[in-house]
Amino acid sequence: MLEYRYDTQLLIEGIGLDEDAVHDYITSHFAGDSLLAVGDENLIKIHFHTNEPWKVLEYAASLGEIYDIVVEDMDRQSRRLQG
Repeated sequence: MLEYRYDTQLLIEGIGLDEDAVHDYITSHFAGDSLLAVGDENLIKIHFHTNEPWKVLEYAASLGEIYDIVVEDMDRQSRRLQG
């Protein structure tokens, strides 16, 4: 079994976003790995492996509009299961 089950990806659209601040907040508040937080003041893409994707989504939604949300169960993928 994987340490972090869910591959969580999304875009945050907002005003005055700071990719470094988003990165630092996620790493200090949520357990996970493989974090990417890249973008600019108006759009940031997040990629993060975690067991609690809903917490990441809640945080991201507090920063702006979130969309293109993908949460994939990597444990199911590793067992070659669909969904």
